[in-house]
Amino acid sequence: MAIAKAERLMNLALCLLGTRRPLSKRELRDSIEAYVEAARPENGAAGSDDSFNRMFERDKDDLRELGLVIETVENLDGEVGYLARRDSNRLPPITLDAEEAAALGLAAKVWQQARLAGAASGALQKLRAAGLPEDVDPYEAHSALEPRIPVHEAAFEPLMLACRDRRPVVFEYRKATAARPEPRHVEPWALECWRGHWYLAGFDRDRGAERVFRLSRITGRVRSRGTGFTAPVPDVVTVRETVASWAGEIADRSALIRLRSGSGYPLRAKATEVRELGDGWDELEIPYGHGLDAWLVEFGPDVVVLEPAELRADVVDRLRAVAKG
Repeated sequence: MAIAKAERLMNLALCLLGTRRPLSKRELRDSIEAYVEAARPENGAAGSDDSFNRMFERDKDDLRELGLVIETVENLDGEVGYLARRDSNRLPPITLDAEEAAALGLAAKVWQQARLAGAASGALQKLRAAGLPEDVDPYEAHSALEPRIPVHEAAFEPLMLACRDRRPVVFEYRKATAARPEPRHVEPWALECWRGHWYLAGFDRDRGAERVFRLSRITGRVRSRGTGFTAPVPDVVTVRETVASWAGEIADRSALIRLRSGSGYPLRAKATEVRELGDGWDELEIPYGHGLDAWLVEFGPDVVVLEPAELRADVVDRLRAVAKG
């Protein structure tokens, strides 16, 4: 929803909830700035009235769809008036058991170092005031758990907001095989953490296809570009599955590599067999699928691909591309 419309609906809801008597269309039009602008007579009085009436009827229907109970009554002057009685729009009492309270406490702690920390803390305080069990301290419950969102990239916050607001962005992105970053114009869909790294899934406008970007490879500032998406957002965005396939997690083959001792622990975790070769090297057999060559390049001189030959050739090509850059 556009910010301007959301603000207009909020103002209308506040007017209807705050009044002690029904308000006419005329009174609402004069009280809400957006309606005042819509009713300006630059194009003639009739045109401005029609514009306001259409906007008001749409807003009223939207608020009712959101659950606000709006009554329509006649006032003393015979005009139709509108109001939203507080007793008809009051939420039921909030009741939480110990497990639910603990879950909310953990969720609030997750965000304590992110932009939503203040909102999470304030929401938790309101829940406690609304009837959170007195004998349960959500900050103490499950105190052995210390959840965190491991966010070190400056790009995380602007991308999180862009995903929320459905706002296209542009940023400089350096691929694993490139020496220099390139600009990317992206319609961001979702952020997800996988194995300690954050990834963004979205529609790459330059390539006309879905892409996944690792936030640690974004350089410089994330900037907003234009309004509205040009591509539909899928109902399910499979960030982890996409990254897993690139990293060889969806395996249909087996590779044999040499790995320097004391390095490449993610590769060791994947290995089905590890043999010590001596002289500071080990031999690993690992299952892999599409994209393992890009992952192996990140380990640089600590990895040597033995077989299959096509995987070795792909890794060598990527390393040469980096060297040329």
